[in-house]
Amino acid sequence: MSDIKEACLEELEVGQCFTTRNVVSDADIVKFAEVTGDVNPIHLDETYAQNSIFGERIAHGMISAGYISAIFGTRFPGPGSIYMSQSLKFRAPVKINDTVETTVTIMDLNERRKRVTLNCECRVGDTVVLTGEAQLMVPSGPKE
Repeated sequence: MSDIKEACLEELEVGQCFTTRNVVSDADIVKFAEVTGDVNPIHLDETYAQNSIFGERIAHGMISAGYISAIFGTRFPGPGSIYMSQSLKFRAPVKINDTVETTVTIMDLNERRKRVTLNCECRVGDTVVLTGEAQLMVPSGPKE
């Protein structure tokens, strides 16, 4: 994959951020349900979802959380980063064909422990749909 990036701890600084945009498709929701076994009808059954508080099908919240994981593992900081912990708050639903903008921002660096703490946020337009905080272990040293 040509867009995979890799950074070492010494290249990172507080305030750095990285953003991606992903459109959530019906196929994404169906595949996620197949892979995880989460077949809650709010995600898959239009008739059921129409009678819910949302009035339509919504994406699994963990799809948005997966966009955070994808940033960490492939783009920022990238391969070699180890996901240590993640807190999540789901604030609003994501619907089919919504564009989710995911931004992670470095809040703290602990060079001795090789830990990076990041703020995580997903938005659809002006609406915050997910917030959280993650901690990663990031390797030291220049990458060849």
